[in-house]
Amino acid sequence: MRKGIEECVDALQNCVLELESRAAPDASEVISRLGLAHLKLPAPQVITLLDMFADGLTPVNAEIATALLGLCEAHKRLLLALAGLPLRSGPQAGAETEKQPGPEAETPAAKAETEEQALMSGPEVSGPETLEPRTEAPEPRAQASIASVRVPTERLNRLIELVGKLMVGFAVVSQAGINREVSNVAGLRELDAVIGELQSEVDAIRLVPLKQLFTPMHRLVKGLAQKTGKRLRLEIKGEEIALDKSIVEDLNEPLVHLLRNAVDHGLEAPQERLAAGKPEEGLIRISASRKGESAVIEVSDDGRGLDPNAIWAKAVEKGLAAGARRPDDSEVLRLVLRPGFSMAQEVTDLSGRGVGMDAVRSVVKDVLAGELDISGSPGQGARFTLTLPLRRSANEGIVDALVCRAGDGTFIIPSRDVVEIYVPGENEVTELPDGREAVDVRGEVHALLRLGERLGNPASGSGPGAQAVVVRSGEFRAAILVDEVLRQQQVVVTGFTVPVQDIFSLPLAGYGMMGESDALVVDTETLIRTARPRPPGAVRP
Repeated sequence: MRKGIEECVDALQNCVLELESRAAPDASEVISRLGLAHLKLPAPQVITLLDMFADGLTPVNAEIATALLGLCEAHKRLLLALAGLPLRSGPQAGAETEKQPGPEAETPAAKAETEEQALMSGPEVSGPETLEPRTEAPEPRAQASIASVRVPTERLNRLIELVGKLMVGFAVVSQAGINREVSNVAGLRELDAVIGELQSEVDAIRLVPLKQLFTPMHRLVKGLAQKTGKRLRLEIKGEEIALDKSIVEDLNEPLVHLLRNAVDHGLEAPQERLAAGKPEEGLIRISASRKGESAVIEVSDDGRGLDPNAIWAKAVEKGLAAGARRPDDSEVLRLVLRPGFSMAQEVTDLSGRGVGMDAVRSVVKDVLAGELDISGSPGQGARFTLTLPLRRSANEGIVDALVCRAGDGTFIIPSRDVVEIYVPGENEVTELPDGREAVDVRGEVHALLRLGERLGNPASGSGPGAQAVVVRSGEFRAAILVDEVLRQQQVVVTGFTVPVQDIFSLPLAGYGMMGESDALVVDTETLIRTARPRPPGAVRP
């Protein structure tokens, strides 16, 4: 019995070692043989991690291989315990499998990881370390050119923090007095220019092209097509668009889920497509573009599309919606973002596992500070549009902002959200039947939000010189009424050290350092969320 158990475990260990040595590993077999494919996990993010590893999107490094070998050893211990056999003492089988592999075994894994990183990051100019040895005297190292270097993220974050402190110090010096000598003013202007250039370079360091994210998706879609027996092709556009490194990393999970959804739910089988008059080969398209200070990423397909009637019926069946009057199609389509919603009829490797589109919405909205929109019609395919910031969140780091006064307080509104500043007349403010206010700004009607009133100062914003700061959240716009817009400047924004949002229901995102004083940062998205009009019977996403 012991020999049979050890032979089975040895086969598992050999499978793991073979996986580590492959240049393009497909871990689905190892996942299945170790029993990980049958785990019942309630967290969508954890399931996505296993799916990405099974599809080969996660490179197999030494830590992953060691963990898999540990699972093999755990299987061995369990089987021996079930058989009533004691574990062998001494450096037997288990210890042998935990030995560090020799150079011959390490080289393919290291080579595979290097090749995948090179594929995702694009061509680089090799440094002098990669040149072949030469018998004659080598060229001076100063003549060699290194196109890129690897910098730890912690060091980049520290550099950004130092730039922020430098900017705060400049603000203190520039505000230290009114009467200055001309030479001092010229020196401050030069210092301001240097700080601006340094900040631009620091921000640019963190930018990476979407190509690093999009390139591995070809392999993912190819594997999904083989699993489902569907014929399809993937088109990618706009991969040269660059986003912040942290945004690209967090975008990987929702993008993988959207592609899985498109292959499993969106595209039809070849026979079904031919019967519908469509080409036998389906099309999935990923496109990226810039729109102002945002990046727009669309994942679309030419499959069976989205049927609002079927979605509404499924939502009512699952108890996620109620009411005799059905909302409009756009609201019904957003029901697929509700937790627990799924159109899957049976549980497969790709769907029906309790991982719904709410996982995508959660990452896009809460982690990436973006917006997710859905469109589509029956038989015409579906489109999922992600609107994301080009750089780091406006609620952290160094940002351009408007410094405003509301009552006795000073507040900061990130410039990224600002459309324009307008001084409304008395006859341009209207009270709606439901108690809300609206303002006419150059012929367009926007919801009016009095900042001081929302922060406990009803008298704020009631004077004749009050100014309306028009801000946007996605496609929706609103006007925030303040007493005065003092100036526009760069501020260092940081979050609260205590969970203020959980204690107080206030539209505040943190505080900003401006030099001699600090000010609270207005969370414009939270503030105008309450002003969004919703038709009767509409269901909140």
